[in-house]
Amino acid sequence: MSSPAPMPPSDHERDRAAEILQRACGEGRLTLEQYSARVGAVYAAESAQEIERATADLAPAPIVGSAQTVDSVTTVFSETKRRGRWRLRSPRLWLRCFFGKTDLDLREMITDQGVIEIAGLCLFGQVNVIVPEGVEVDLTGPVVFSQHNLHLAPVPRLPGTPEVRVDLVTWFGQVNVSSKPYSIAY
Repeated sequence: MSSPAPMPPSDHERDRAAEILQRACGEGRLTLEQYSARVGAVYAAESAQEIERATADLAPAPIVGSAQTVDSVTTVFSETKRRGRWRLRSPRLWLRCFFGKTDLDLREMITDQGVIEIAGLCLFGQVNVIVPEGVEVDLTGPVVFSQHNLHLAPVPRLPGTPEVRVDLVTWFGQVNVSSKPYSIAY
């Protein structure tokens, strides 16, 4: 006689695990990329053990140390790169790029916001924004003698991830928004 097949997790179990992950992300214990990967694993889980693996290492205390808090980025005749672990102070990041290049990698950004806005001006410059796959992005703003390029992987949106709105006035410049796959293993 074989043992019965395990029951798949209930919607309640999935939602409870997603809330734990969202809280951990808001408290700085998970980056946006880690949160996105884990919440995707929770909703794709076929057993309770898979859900437990996605939340098992979350300690009740936040990560020791601090992530740099940012609310604006200004680049003038130079290059700015924002990568790794950093915290968004508010739902809006002000960006100004004049005759330079700005790279923003949002994959390890810490936030608990449902919508993230990147707003500002790119004049004779280049702005590159990288988001984790499965995050919804909206690219808008006037484009004068410039380019706006949006290259997102054709994957479903991960539940619980924030929407990213990039609204940049671009004169004689280029704005590129792309998604890259997850590189974190848990």
